[in-house]
Amino acid sequence: MELSGAQILLECLRLEGVEVVFGFPGGAVIDIYDQLPNYPFKHVLVRHEQGAIHAADGYARATGKVGVCLATSGPGATNTVTGIATAYMDSIPVVIITGQVPTPLIGNDAFQEVDIVGITRPCTKHNYLVKSVDDLALTLRRAFYLAKTGRPGPVLVDIPKDVQQQITSFVFPKAEQIKMRSYQPNLKPNVKQLRKVLELLKSSKKPLIYAGGGVISSDASEDLTWLARTFNVPVTATLMGLGAFPAADPLWLGMLGMHGTYAANMAVNNADLLLAIGARFDDRVTGKVSTFAPNATIVHVDIDPTSIRKNVNVHVPVVADCKTALSELRQEMEAKPEEFTASDDHKDWVETVRAWAVEHPLRYNRENGVIKPQTVVEAIYELTKGEAIICTEVGQNQMWAAQFYGFQKPRTCISSGGLGTMGFGFPAAIGAQMAFPDKLVIDIAGDGSIQMNSQELATAVCYKLPVKIVILNNRNLGMVRQWQELFYKKNYCATCMDAQPDFVKLAEAYGAAGFRVTREADLIPTLQKAFALNNTVIVDVTVCPEENVYPMVPAGKSLTEMLLV
Repeated sequence: MELSGAQILLECLRLEGVEVVFGFPGGAVIDIYDQLPNYPFKHVLVRHEQGAIHAADGYARATGKVGVCLATSGPGATNTVTGIATAYMDSIPVVIITGQVPTPLIGNDAFQEVDIVGITRPCTKHNYLVKSVDDLALTLRRAFYLAKTGRPGPVLVDIPKDVQQQITSFVFPKAEQIKMRSYQPNLKPNVKQLRKVLELLKSSKKPLIYAGGGVISSDASEDLTWLARTFNVPVTATLMGLGAFPAADPLWLGMLGMHGTYAANMAVNNADLLLAIGARFDDRVTGKVSTFAPNATIVHVDIDPTSIRKNVNVHVPVVADCKTALSELRQEMEAKPEEFTASDDHKDWVETVRAWAVEHPLRYNRENGVIKPQTVVEAIYELTKGEAIICTEVGQNQMWAAQFYGFQKPRTCISSGGLGTMGFGFPAAIGAQMAFPDKLVIDIAGDGSIQMNSQELATAVCYKLPVKIVILNNRNLGMVRQWQELFYKKNYCATCMDAQPDFVKLAEAYGAAGFRVTREADLIPTLQKAFALNNTVIVDVTVCPEENVYPMVPAGKSLTEMLLV
């Protein structure tokens, strides 16, 4: 079958099972857009390329599939870089297709030429510049394979305009052709290491499971939940791991780390066994590394061998896919039921941890006449019962969502973790809503973050996506203001956001619905009305401008040195 490069690209996307492409056209990809109407997948025209990559990212997080975005050369390509770095830091499978100037012009500073392969080399799992149409199909197959296997991540494919126009015979590469000698991710755990883990679980008095985003990306939540309940082990998680274990379970301690719960952080400090599964010991989790889990034997299960012992010393490394490791751990136990039975040996430990949670729960001081942002998140949870897909922006809104919304299922918390990208939540919510048109998708936003990609209101309205944006409007860049208050003698420089748009009118200008809430009594009725509407909605909630996120572990301090309310 003789096809052009543009047709080969689209044919490969179809055969890879792609259903949605988020993109923005330009001269270097016009040949692709010329063929696009002939193919069955949905193209979502965003209003900025950063919106395209974040939407593809949100789609991938919500579904577990590879997200796809398409951008032109030069500024189109560079506009995706922040989103690529976001996906890279959080290990999200995305394939980014960029156009490039014709191959004879590469290196000549041609119009809209940038070396996007060079620019994105540090923040992609791999990237390609396709120099011949004969290499295109195999390159695309490998891009998808790399993005979704091993430790997932973004892969960029840069396709010059002339390659898109060239004609060649097309044969979709077979699975065996995409294998690479230099890339052999290890999925299966070492059995001896697993048996060490089991022995440690049997002998430990104070075990703790610390779950990360790898549990969700490998679909290991069910096995992790079984392990925790079988051995009666408390569970904490990172921001990326929220939803890996149901928040309604009595063994759930909440998030750990800088803004983690008192119970979770104290449990880390007192545990004699720490099972870290699909996590990378990020600095926001560990606090002062030398004092992190000082009494614990640390087991680290991770698909990426470079993550093990990168930040903390690990006693039992298990290099494997999280789901495979936990499944085989379960098989080992079920093969010898007389040795591994449901245990209440950790009853005293669980009661101690629960006592910490009762003594120092997540709390905040309510004030008459003022809406607290935590109240808004609690109201959202009350109305949705944990069934919504919650996206967040970055800052205080993100932490309050993590603390006060009880995530019951995996892939329902969609947030920029490692890079902390403001402006991520709304386009990510668009991606999630495209994947699940019948689910309630909510972006919990700040008045600072929402303005970074608010142009995507046009995208949401155009495609009739009923995304709900709830703005915790404190008229400040809240998290930076909080640091200025606590650590910079209240030198509030460049964090006041008094000059802001009327968000209700902004919504209406795009054809969305807009509501404003200034009294707590109106909060739940307004949210109910907003959630029931089959339209894109902004709910602008005026909240207390001085409210801070607590608990908080100051930078460089141990997890036990928490600032409490």
